[in-house]
Amino acid sequence: MSEKFPRSPYDAIGGLVYFRRMLDKIRLFAAGELPKVYHPHLGRDFDGRCLNLLHVKYEDVRRQALAGRSDEEVLAWCYENGREPSNEEIETWSDFMRKRGWRDAASERIAFRLKEAGLEHRAAEAVTMFDFIDVDEGRTPPDFSKWQPPR
Repeated sequence: MSEKFPRSPYDAIGGLVYFRRMLDKIRLFAAGELPKVYHPHLGRDFDGRCLNLLHVKYEDVRRQALAGRSDEEVLAWCYENGREPSNEEIETWSDFMRKRGWRDAASERIAFRLKEAGLEHRAAEAVTMFDFIDVDEGRTPPDFSKWQPPR
């Protein structure tokens, strides 16, 4: 089987970033298509942050995803069996996750990962961990330079 990357961490559901990526990783791993470099991080790191926000366990979410439920159905299950964060909590968490690595304790990690992957020439595009993930997986991160707040 060929390896496939999960979708971008920026791909949100109900305002919640990263959740869909975690589900992709679960499904790709079960199908034998998730690159091995991701295996030790399943249910940990950013997955763990998302699980903690929702107050659910990785194995429970894994069972739901592998039972053939859609992303929307798995998220609804998390809200029913863990907790449903308020819109403000989702916005705060998603904003934090989108900015992780930008002028914070993870900044050095991004520089290290770019060098490790031979992608230093794309450092201007990869200022956050989400940006690095997209660059590392061959995607172009979204351009937030022209972003305007909703009116």
